[in-house]
Amino acid sequence: MTQVNILVFVTSVEQALKIVRVSEREYHPIVANSAEEIPGLINNFDFWALLVDSSYASFEKWKDCLKPDCSVIIVGREEAEIYQNLLTWPVEYNLDYILEKNDTPLEPILSLILKRAIHFSRVKREWAQLQQSIALSSTNTRQVYKEILEIKNLINENYLRELEKRISIEARYLWFQKEREKIENIIRKIYSANDVSSLLGIVPDIKDLLQAEGMTIYLIEDSETLGQHLKPIIWDDTFITHTETFKYVAKLDAPDFAAAAAKYGQEINISDLTYDKRFSLRYQHNLKAPLKSILAVPIIYENEIIGVVELYNKYLLGTPLSEGFSQEDQQILRGLSEHIGIAMTKLNLIQYDPLTGLLRGDPFFEKVLQKINSLSKRKKEEDSFAMVMGDVDWFKNYNDRNGHEAGNRLLQDLASVLRQSVRDEDLICRYGGEEFLFFLSGVSDLDEACQLTDRIRKNVEDHYFPYEESQPKNNLTMSFGVTVFPRKKLTSAEPLTKEDLKHLVHECDLALAEAKGKETWRLPSSEGHEKPSNKNKVVAYSRDFEKESQLRSAGGYQEKLYREKRHFQRYYASTILMYREGEQLKVSKIINLSLGGVRMISEKPLLASSPLEVILVLGKSAQPFQGEVVYSERAGTDSPNYYNGLKFKNLTPENFEVLEKYFEEIQKDKIN
Repeated sequence: MTQVNILVFVTSVEQALKIVRVSEREYHPIVANSAEEIPGLINNFDFWALLVDSSYASFEKWKDCLKPDCSVIIVGREEAEIYQNLLTWPVEYNLDYILEKNDTPLEPILSLILKRAIHFSRVKREWAQLQQSIALSSTNTRQVYKEILEIKNLINENYLRELEKRISIEARYLWFQKEREKIENIIRKIYSANDVSSLLGIVPDIKDLLQAEGMTIYLIEDSETLGQHLKPIIWDDTFITHTETFKYVAKLDAPDFAAAAAKYGQEINISDLTYDKRFSLRYQHNLKAPLKSILAVPIIYENEIIGVVELYNKYLLGTPLSEGFSQEDQQILRGLSEHIGIAMTKLNLIQYDPLTGLLRGDPFFEKVLQKINSLSKRKKEEDSFAMVMGDVDWFKNYNDRNGHEAGNRLLQDLASVLRQSVRDEDLICRYGGEEFLFFLSGVSDLDEACQLTDRIRKNVEDHYFPYEESQPKNNLTMSFGVTVFPRKKLTSAEPLTKEDLKHLVHECDLALAEAKGKETWRLPSSEGHEKPSNKNKVVAYSRDFEKESQLRSAGGYQEKLYREKRHFQRYYASTILMYREGEQLKVSKIINLSLGGVRMISEKPLLASSPLEVILVLGKSAQPFQGEVVYSERAGTDSPNYYNGLKFKNLTPENFEVLEKYFEEIQKDKIN
């Protein structure tokens, strides 16, 4: 039996060993160690097939030594490089290729392609032998002629197949070049973005590249109410900043596609959503078109998941494809998500609000703590610091009349005015939809803090904003609540904490409610003073009820004083609480806890002064308590929940013992 020799010339030793192991079962592989060895090997051996690396596969390198009856198989990892080399060979050569992938074994496809290549070479050689036989003898001419026709037909068929293959390769090569240009254009846009708006300009390009009907980009955030969650900076192609943000948020522990991608770092590519529990209400009710297929990829920067990018509904010529997104789509989006993560970090979206460019809540608190805790005790004794909360008056009216896009532009303009209104040493953040927090340093007292705040209020009042004539009073204004940092807390040996700052924010919120004319349990009656109803006010919070005074400046701010009643130390902890609402047993959680009572969350407001029996899960025990509702207030403009103050009544010795042990455990955890 004739020995079938195969010439192997690849760059990797490991790759050469794999090829030899596969081919030596049926053929005789000979490995060329260098290009210089090739002419000598071809002169000494009759090769039926050539396996060559794509880096050395151009016809120019083989035209003088390789015969057309030797089949050529190109091996490589770059599809574009393989296609370019294939197009250089004349049509009389039988060509094939192997595109190597990390997750695909080489052996099965190599064995199949080798068999096909050797078969083609054998046909060509037999054809040549027949031609020689005809020249030497005329015996059995008709039979030979028949065989010649069969071989000729076979060659013609193979020739046609080869032409079809080449046309397909050329078309795919042109498509690949076009798609690569699109990807490169998107990457250029990502890295040239100097703000969030220009970064999000890539959304239509990515949708066009991957033929998706919609796209969402999330950032991971952390809040006291929701814990870790995904908040979209763009939802289904729309920039989300208005008060309806809550319905688009996904908690990381919820059954949800985006949440799963963020929590487990997994890519999700699904076309059949029928029985998938992660097909949450967010997707069912809030997308522009019914969800048929989804591709979700985590956004990772320096091995940390910072967000998720999602595509909805793979389509072709306007019609959704039932098979959904391909593996190639998934691979492209994975690559783009890495660049998006780098751009997000460059624009510092982890620290700054994407719409206004102001600090976000958590980074704001961190910078305030760094600023204060780094000061000397003497410096803290000399200066005071103020926390201010500002809220746009009648913002819902502005949004409803002019649309959310106009509301977004307003918040951007307003952020610019607020930046220009504060001093270099002050800090400002966007705390919620239309709420802003300010940290004013180096103020002498509450009076000066109010004067500085009133200057901010006046700058907003005097600035012209588009469509402000449609607002009540024909002007766009803001109301403010002001509080100063407690002197004892500042000079204490214990450093200021984030919980301390959030308590100050709560005080600002109390004063802001008064400035906006809200009826609330938190404010004592102000005899002889009419409750403000026109908003556009600056109201201050004071802890010293005995020194109550009524102040008014030319700027128009007014100071309202409140007494805070606290008899027990509060512990900021989150644990499970159960209470009965009608015939239903509700499960909730607490925000802080003391021997006097608890602050809890509920879905509906609780009736003040009403009795309430609760069960608290403290560590490994569940303990019943009797209480009375002191207040109930909405948790925030973007939140559907309520904060409730519950005062304990008729505490038993067992209640006291369980609480004290729980507080001891909390203190131990802080120390450790």
